Amino acid sequence: MYCQHFGLRHAPLSKETTDLWDDGAQRLLDERFQWLLASPGVGLLTGEPGVGKTAALRRLTGTLNPHRYQVIYHPETDFGRLDLYRGLARALAIEPSYRRAQLWRDLKARIQDLVDGRQLLPVWILDEAQNLPVEFFRDLPSFLNHCFDARDLMTVWLVGHPGLAQTLERAPYAALYGRIQARVHMKPILERERFADLIAHAFKTAGCPHTLLADSGLELLRQASNGLPRQAGRILRTALQMAVPKGLNHLPDDLLQQAIEALR
Repeated sequence: MYCQHFGLRHAPLSKETTDLWDDGAQRLLDERFQWLLASPGVGLLTGEPGVGKTAALRRLTGTLNPHRYQVIYHPETDFGRLDLYRGLARALAIEPSYRRAQLWRDLKARIQDLVDGRQLLPVWILDEAQNLPVEFFRDLPSFLNHCFDARDLMTVWLVGHPGLAQTLERAPYAALYGRIQARVHMKPILERERFADLIAHAFKTAGCPHTLLADSGLELLRQASNGLPRQAGRILRTALQMAVPKGLNHLPDDLLQQAIEALR
């Protein structure tokens, strides 16, 4: 109802947004992502929850040629390591064996066939990777070892909270850490002007040429969201919903404050 009331196609900063805001800060991720397509290996993408990691990867993978790349996205990572490899097997159309040794052999054979036979690079994205079992971190390098470790046949992106980087720096995971070829950390949008540009872009792509907020409201939103697009989107959506029964066509500061309090 609030979208109709404000003439929006969707909520600002929602998952329906396809035209993501970028003032150049994501250029590093774009560059590193292309690196690991040209030269397969392991990438590490970290950032606070809600900073836009998954959305950025969704944008990047959405442009890939499906005849050259097979993207496997796994957000369910709080399982045993065998479950993770079984999930990969199903994504690659393999009936997963219950024995890990056989499962690995089947997966490696399929991956090699995809690369050599079909010129198709698997791109495995493990989201919420901070929840992965430690055993997975220890044996992933062995899984990625092909032909006496002479070839890299798939790209793996580990995506998670900032603490993931510190975890992988520990001695037990040195083999995996040494394989990481690309490291990117996404930061919240804390600068006032950049945050204002983000919100203006969010409203414009949602179908509204104005932000509906005063400058003081933008500052309230910036501070309450800590510069995280997901949190800013939640606050805006709640404020828009609150505005409808009041018959408002903008978001005054007191209404925005009510929305912030409602989400605490």
